[in-house]
Amino acid sequence: MPHIRAVVFDMDGVVIDSHPAHREAWRDFLHDLHRDVDERDLDYILDGRKREDILQHFLGYLTPEQLRTYGKQKDALFLRQSEQVRPMPGLLGFLLQLRRQRIPLALATSASATRTHSTLARLNLLSYFTAVLTANDVEESKPDPAIYRLACNRLFVSPHEAIAVEDGVSGIQAAKTAGLFCVAVDSEHDSGRLLAAGADIVIRHFNGLTPQMLERWLETQNRKYA
Repeated sequence: MPHIRAVVFDMDGVVIDSHPAHREAWRDFLHDLHRDVDERDLDYILDGRKREDILQHFLGYLTPEQLRTYGKQKDALFLRQSEQVRPMPGLLGFLLQLRRQRIPLALATSASATRTHSTLARLNLLSYFTAVLTANDVEESKPDPAIYRLACNRLFVSPHEAIAVEDGVSGIQAAKTAGLFCVAVDSEHDSGRLLAAGADIVIRHFNGLTPQMLERWLETQNRKYA
């Protein structure tokens, strides 16, 4: 059985249960700009993209100064909701199992460095990750694979020896393009969409998940392409 040499996690919707808070913050932000959107439109914000990409998706071309100004406004709205953000169900137990087996972990998120580090620190999660990669570390956001390649480089592992844990289409595509086995967390109850994006396995939560299960899935994948 192959040994997993690293696990790389996305943050929003994977490590932290932040999607409801993000929806509320973006809804309020766009409403303040007289841009009312329906819930389907808001699904775009959950797809692992940089804040700048989301702003221009809804507002069109923006100058660098506008991107900074609007970004600060949106972050201030999210901060009001941040107290409701908690780790995903079963995550802490799973992280402890990975730590006991000395499997190095990385975080690869399209969120800003400031929000990422402050969130992880507030929830006492920062110490679990050997490397933390954010939107500040790459030029292109997911589905570009750069952030996953960089995460593997930081952990000194080949992408084919690592597992990604994602929850969005663009994140899954980024991980698979980089060469990682991808476990998708189906927090939006849409497993078909995640599998169509390329996810190898879909789970609902981390409860009951073990490193041994990951290794069995990875072994099956390696046999498939042997």
